[in-house]
Amino acid sequence: MGLGPRLDLRQSQSLVMTPQLQQAIKLLALSNLEIETFIGEALEANPLLEVGSGAAEVALPEAEDLRRTTLESSPVDQLIGEGRAADDRPLDIDPATLDRDRDTGDGDAATSDFGGDFGTASGPLGGGGEEGPDIGERGAAEQTLAEHLHAQVGPVARDPVSAFVAHALIDQLDEAGYLTLPLAEVASDLGVTAAEAEAGLRVVQSLDPTGVGARHLGECLALQAQEADRYDPCMARLLDNLELLGRGELARLKRLCGVDDEDFADMLAELRGYDPKPGLRFATGGGEPVVPDVLVRARTDAQGRFVAWDVALNQATLPRLVINRSYYVELRGTCADKASRGWLSEKLADANWLVKALDQRQKTILKVAAEIVTQQDGFFRHGVAHLKPLTLRTVAEAIGMHESTVSRVTSNKYLNCARGTCELKYFFTSGVASADGEGAVSAEAVKAAIRQLIEAEDPKAILSDDTLVDLLKDKGFDLARRTVAKYREAIGLGSSVQRRRQKALAGMR
Repeated sequence: MGLGPRLDLRQSQSLVMTPQLQQAIKLLALSNLEIETFIGEALEANPLLEVGSGAAEVALPEAEDLRRTTLESSPVDQLIGEGRAADDRPLDIDPATLDRDRDTGDGDAATSDFGGDFGTASGPLGGGGEEGPDIGERGAAEQTLAEHLHAQVGPVARDPVSAFVAHALIDQLDEAGYLTLPLAEVASDLGVTAAEAEAGLRVVQSLDPTGVGARHLGECLALQAQEADRYDPCMARLLDNLELLGRGELARLKRLCGVDDEDFADMLAELRGYDPKPGLRFATGGGEPVVPDVLVRARTDAQGRFVAWDVALNQATLPRLVINRSYYVELRGTCADKASRGWLSEKLADANWLVKALDQRQKTILKVAAEIVTQQDGFFRHGVAHLKPLTLRTVAEAIGMHESTVSRVTSNKYLNCARGTCELKYFFTSGVASADGEGAVSAEAVKAAIRQLIEAEDPKAILSDDTLVDLLKDKGFDLARRTVAKYREAIGLGSSVQRRRQKALAGMR
């Protein structure tokens, strides 16, 4: 058979990632605040778009049965405007090529760094007293540490050089108020003598709050002791040997200070009243408040009994985007050439697509959030101890979406309920086998149980990890000792030896 040129016809299918489809995928992963920025840019780029008079109206799930929430099509099925091909629609036919998220939803699903222990509430609405901090209420202070310190330098500095050095040192302080650079290096950079640098540092260390400008913990506490007129030779020796305090060598430290038990306990009590990080009282660059994207509230009947959970988007961060049809008609009447008419038609198509895309995004977020509330009903009613193991795949299968879509929807979004504000990914947690061999429990529930046991332990009978294993088994958690140690360290609790030292110090009041 001879070789020669030949013409063949072959038919194949492939996913065409149009710019509109790529944008739809990105919109799912944006938070409400990011969407607000995106809308602002869209308003500048498209003259046919404007902000409506009211908040966007999105149909909420049926509160009586959140599982009945319906979405007629996939997240981008309705994003196709006029002139868009039907082949642009499918989002889930090749998820491996589209999903770039960290979670696959099948293994140990990631949880948020929030990691709070919300406590256990007695009522069905989850309004108990032992709730964790609401990170939605974590706002930045009105004034930063640097601003607060700069404003004080003028009246304190004795000469322009000291003021100059003090202002420069203030800008070098870290968030806690410490000077981390060597003073000699700062002096060299500023072109001043070592004595002038020391004078400038003394100015900074004389400012409010007391303790700022310190170069290490001992100096920070010493400045506060001097302010309180408690910096005697005994306190000085104590502050010079803080490493012994950290190791729990109290007897040796007491001998170095040359005091009896009563005076030593009084010195430790004085130290507890000092602030080791005085700068943290003020705003920092990372102190922006967390604004929830989804709001969950309990619905009650006339007698105050729980009926259902109402799930809604936070409309305060969602401006309503509408198309100015009358302006479109006005502009169309002035378009005399083909290029102008083509540009106007393109702007109208883009505006139509964006309005549909944002509407579909809201419906998708609501559907995912409603399913999370349904799956984690025990958490919302009774607290973190009732948090169930949950994966992205479980939610995706329940609502008929691909897990990559659910992953995007839950990224960078927060939910606010009576228990506080937490990231949507907080509700996706790995499972731990139960002691009876039936089902599994959430890793977060295990952490809450460990915290509860350790907080209630007798200072004279500190619980070892082996003892915690036995106590947790009585509670229905079947874990190995190394797993208990891993969870204990994850929630910031020390070993039995470390806790024994800490509670011995706490008892010397």
